Amino acid sequence: MGKLIGIDLGTTNSCVAVLENGTPVIIPSETGARTTPSIAAFTPDGQRLVGEAARRQAVLNPSRTIHSIKREMGSDFRIRIDGHSFSPQEISAMILAKLKADAERFLGEPVTDAVITVPAYFTDSQRQATKDAGTIAGLRVQRIINEPTAAALAYGVDREQPQKVMVYDLGGGTFDVSVLDIQGGIIEVLATAGNNRLGGDDFDAVLTDYLVSSFRKETGTDIRKDPVAVSRVREEAEKAKIALSSVRETHISIPFLTSGAKGPGHLDMTLTREKFDELTAHLVQATVKPVQQALADSHLTPADIGKVLLVGGSTRIPAVQALIRSLMGKEPFRGINPDECVAMGASLQAGVLAGSVKGLLLLDVTPLTLGIETMGGIFSPIISRNTTIPVKKSAVYTTAANFQSSVEIKIFQGERQMTRGNKLLGNFKLTGIKRAPRGVPQIEVTFEIDASGIVHVSARDLATGCAQAITITASGNLSQTEIDRAIYEAQAYAAEDNRRRQEASARDAAEALLYRAEEINRKNLTKDQKRAFDDAEKQLRRALRAKNSGQLPAASAQLEQLIRAYQTGG
Repeated sequence: MGKLIGIDLGTTNSCVAVLENGTPVIIPSETGARTTPSIAAFTPDGQRLVGEAARRQAVLNPSRTIHSIKREMGSDFRIRIDGHSFSPQEISAMILAKLKADAERFLGEPVTDAVITVPAYFTDSQRQATKDAGTIAGLRVQRIINEPTAAALAYGVDREQPQKVMVYDLGGGTFDVSVLDIQGGIIEVLATAGNNRLGGDDFDAVLTDYLVSSFRKETGTDIRKDPVAVSRVREEAEKAKIALSSVRETHISIPFLTSGAKGPGHLDMTLTREKFDELTAHLVQATVKPVQQALADSHLTPADIGKVLLVGGSTRIPAVQALIRSLMGKEPFRGINPDECVAMGASLQAGVLAGSVKGLLLLDVTPLTLGIETMGGIFSPIISRNTTIPVKKSAVYTTAANFQSSVEIKIFQGERQMTRGNKLLGNFKLTGIKRAPRGVPQIEVTFEIDASGIVHVSARDLATGCAQAITITASGNLSQTEIDRAIYEAQAYAAEDNRRRQEASARDAAEALLYRAEEINRKNLTKDQKRAFDDAEKQLRRALRAKNSGQLPAASAQLEQLIRAYQTGG
């Protein structure tokens, strides 16, 4: 196994790090940026763009640009482009493949293994979907770990005095809060809570709606059905949100937002931090209940918490920091870039797995209760939320009808007493049960959660020994056949991307050859030499105009040979 990298697969931005000489190092993209936009796009001519390249063209190509796909992980959501249906795993795999390529370029060697982080409140199906995305991208996912736990590693709290730490993680699309107990190199998660659909995207959406409504009041024009115009507004809304984290007011100017019989319409206004706080107060307030729940589940009070760590770009919002001060009675700690600390922590966990980091143990928890459905749609818990993982627990059940030869095991995750209020993770049938009156057979159901939080369920008839097992892959996740197909397509497009890059390089080199040929003083050439140069240049220009660049190498070689002969006096 080569280098093990740590990846923060974020909603808005993603980040990758590697451990070098015991220190986490952020791996830059090919443009030198320390984070990569979690954006994928499909151009009209069939190219796939990821990261900064996708972000740059998003305003003019909104319908074929995908943002915030992390929010759909583990669901049956699909994106249809050019007759092809893409799952969230496939889009996420495009982002992961980009990070993998950046890491390989930085390290100068192939990268095959990774630790990937997920929000602590991700369900089992979302964790499995993240693992599948890594597989499609060509990565062996050695461990899925929770983002708050990774952040705590990056902050180095494992090297401080024993204490209770709260990690408040408000990212682009998800919110988590975790309470950790750190003692002697052991990081134990006591409780976690959160909201998988609360983050910076929601702040952007609220501000975008306000700007669109203000423009309508000012001009009488409603742009909501114009995706390009809305995309331009959303881009400026995000910039304004970022600016208001450091200044009291910002100017928003979008010239020529619309055009029509009344002439062009321009959006021009000043937005204050007070107005922004007023518009987004309900979003900030929505983080209070999870904080209180995590404290209650860990049987602690704010006074018991030694440090509050801020993670995620949205924690830069002053109103968020003010809320933490009010709730916890202490100044939050902001010692590391909140956009980078999760990837840094993931690389440290990679170091633990690789054996280069010693004396560190992570004890994470499962975020939601797991159990099965019993008669009447009642939820029967087997593993309670905030149970330390890995864990294995069993419970014995019986039949609901006389002389049953099989039972259906339905697995749910959630906190409601009735299964209809919880999430169905999967189901399977146990057959071969010894026929007997209801209540006689004894069926042992075992739940096992591995270190990545992935759930495995088995059932066994204690009388006959007949057993059945399942690794949970919810309905929104991919089958092995679909994963294999996605891997094949990802590899095919990687080859296509490589071909495009080689073609572009060949064209650039051909253009440079033509420029060098034009610089030659033709007065010093014989008639035959002039004719040879003219013919070679015509052939190369013809090859450049052709859709198929197969003629470029030969045409370029011919002209380059003439130039070299001239320069050497041959």
